[in-house]
Amino acid sequence: MTQVTIATLQIDLNEERYLTDSSQWNEEVAAEFAKEEGIELTEKHFEVLNFLRQKHEEGVDITIRKVGKSGIVDIKGFYALFPKKPLKKSSRIAGIPKPTSCV
Repeated sequence: MTQVTIATLQIDLNEERYLTDSSQWNEEVAAEFAKEEGIELTEKHFEVLNFLRQKHEEGVDITIRKVGKSGIVDIKGFYALFPKKPLKKSSRIAGIPKPTSCV
């Protein structure tokens, strides 16, 4: 586990740089993670991120198909927002654990 400072907050990351405590997440943390991925966040990004966080809190296993059926974006739109590995990237930016379906 590693501790880093983002916007004056000490946050804990695992070896893959995912938050170990999702309560440490906020929009500044998301923006910093997105910047590391080369993504500039928009309102649509945050709609997806909030959907992922909500499903995680509900204990729902998240898949690309579920995001595509969310009504927020279709699968093609999901890939456009989070190019290559969209579920892995969006989960990290959302401050939730890496989905079990991601390698």
